[in-house]
Amino acid sequence: MNTVKIAQNARNAANKLQYVTTQEKSVALDKIKNILTDKKQEIFKANRQDKENAEKLVNAELLSVSLFKRLDLEKGDKFDTMLKGISDIDQLPDPTGQITYSSKLDEGLELYRVTCPVGVLLVIFEARPEVVVNISALAIKSGNSVILKGGKESAFSLNALSTAIRSALADTVIPSDAIQLVETREEIKSLLDLDEYIDLVIPRGSNSLVKYIQSNTRIPVLGHADGLCSVYVDKDADLDKAVRIVVDSKVNYPAACNSAETLLVNRSILSTHLIPIATALQNANVRLHLDSESLSHLPTPTTNSSLIQECVTEDFDTEFLDLDIAVKVVGDVEEAIQHINSHGSKHTDSIVTENDQVAKRFMQGVDAAGVYWNASTRFADGFRYGFGAEVGVSTNKTHARGPVGLEGLVIYKYKLCGNGHIVGEFGEGSGKKKYLHENVDGTCKTVL
Repeated sequence: MNTVKIAQNARNAANKLQYVTTQEKSVALDKIKNILTDKKQEIFKANRQDKENAEKLVNAELLSVSLFKRLDLEKGDKFDTMLKGISDIDQLPDPTGQITYSSKLDEGLELYRVTCPVGVLLVIFEARPEVVVNISALAIKSGNSVILKGGKESAFSLNALSTAIRSALADTVIPSDAIQLVETREEIKSLLDLDEYIDLVIPRGSNSLVKYIQSNTRIPVLGHADGLCSVYVDKDADLDKAVRIVVDSKVNYPAACNSAETLLVNRSILSTHLIPIATALQNANVRLHLDSESLSHLPTPTTNSSLIQECVTEDFDTEFLDLDIAVKVVGDVEEAIQHINSHGSKHTDSIVTENDQVAKRFMQGVDAAGVYWNASTRFADGFRYGFGAEVGVSTNKTHARGPVGLEGLVIYKYKLCGNGHIVGEFGEGSGKKKYLHENVDGTCKTVL
């Protein structure tokens, strides 16, 4: 099928989704969850084939280890978590049809601002095949159609998952073309030109992927290029909290975009905090890229030299996505803020301190989608925020920022209900009506 036809089908599906009720969405989500459960072993078989192929690419240094780690659907409780995400999304309030503003302009003339779906989404992501399920569920709940493009390394898994989802929709009022999968870069290149059909592009992947998309489409782009997250350990930081938060931020899932890539340490606590934090990181096999000042405070006998190296300037602009972290000494919270705003990616940054005024200064001053106080950067996630799942993380300053769940997939329209009203009746002259701009009594709500 050519890309124009794919986009047209998506638009037609999006138009039909405008009329789907919350209950009909719930039925569809339940059917998707059930069919994925029934086809679990088939999906795992497809996933194993992807992993076997990907392992060869890793050995040939054609695929990064971090991307390979994201591929596995059988690891731990990932599959069950994916299914729970569907249920969680189903239980959330329907984000469409919500009145966010109302005003009576005149007797019988009422203005409402009402949430509605964005329309057609194009979501491009790398490796993680469960993203197909997460985004499909979010799209259905928010009344959007979606065209999905995953990495070629997960092709078998993606096909198994999307085929199951589309077959589930065949028994519902939601068109199967509400969820479509494309496989090639050529298709994406063509789709990026189809702004007459596609309303929003959401890339999830490498810096190069996001920048390519941003530079090659007229369609609005929602996403983030990098996850350059930092943890600042302030002079008033509790040592135990600092160790726990820094280690979790780096080690819990190093390949994630919300893992910490930079550690900033206040100069006044180098003698008390640096060695315990560095030791805990080394015990977790983290390689420390230290600036000259922090390096000088680590006595050689207490360190693992294989996990210690002096940093270079580029380290503070590097998303390692592995067990590596850049370490820099700063004089105070202002210097920490300046460093983060200069080198960070506006994703998520955290401060460890017992001083609430310093914490407030940090959280006001850091320009990021997420700013945390005494908490790991790994909390930056739609599932953990209670969104059910996320379509991605946005560092934009438009209608959605941070982990983007259902609310980020709706926009709004203004609905005006009148009774033969015309603008010519209103004005400042004699005999002209004045706008009331009063609370609405709700006589028009039946058509909203």
